[in-house]
Amino acid sequence: MTQPRPASRRSPLFMAGVGLAALVFLGAAGGLAYLFLRSAPPAPVGLGSSAPGSSQAPASIGALPTGAVSTLPPGGLEGTWTLDPTIGSFTDFSSSWVGYRVDETLAGNRANTAVGRTPDVTGSLVLAGTSITSVEVTANLTSLKSDDDRRDGQLGGQSIETDRFPEATFRLTTPIDLGSPPADGATVSATATGELTLHGVSRTVDVPIEARLSGDVVTVAGSIEILFADYAIDQPTSFLVLSIEDHGTMELQLHFRRG
Repeated sequence: MTQPRPASRRSPLFMAGVGLAALVFLGAAGGLAYLFLRSAPPAPVGLGSSAPGSSQAPASIGALPTGAVSTLPPGGLEGTWTLDPTIGSFTDFSSSWVGYRVDETLAGNRANTAVGRTPDVTGSLVLAGTSITSVEVTANLTSLKSDDDRRDGQLGGQSIETDRFPEATFRLTTPIDLGSPPADGATVSATATGELTLHGVSRTVDVPIEARLSGDVVTVAGSIEILFADYAIDQPTSFLVLSIEDHGTMELQLHFRRG
């Protein structure tokens, strides 16, 4: 009678190798799923998208609804304009928000664009004559939200370290000369020179912006490239198989109401 063959015994080293290979496979599979099974990121900020722009029903930026009239108080455009968080919706990014846009790479090639935004923003601007003489904006970075909760959670302890530095601020240091009073519905392009404080570091920056008056609301949109090293920010590490670029883009869309 043929004797049964004894069960094969694998060495601990072999079993460890198998386990490691399985982990690598699962990590790679997770990375590929992360890359290819995601929806497209939100489009870069700009005034071309639809968003509320008056005290009336939502309309395209720069155009009051048919038959609507401006509700500007006495004194017209001059005075303080305060950021109004009730305008628009964060669900479709038609509200006020500040955020980031960073490329995630795989083997040195761009694989995904990570976009995170927070609607938790306060601020004001002052218009005197044909100049914007003051702008102050504060964003609560602990409320940043992207399409992945794991990424959001990591920002508390690494990269911009929102646990230690929960806010980012911008303060205008040079008046913006508009040349003439803003016309309702017209888009104005300008550069906002001011002090940006991020991750506890303050630097002078020039932010290209576009602004549009619509009734009693001024909408401002702009973006600027941020080199992480300039703000003592360590290059982020990914929670999957990706690496992160050493720079990103700060974006903003703000609705100010006069009153």
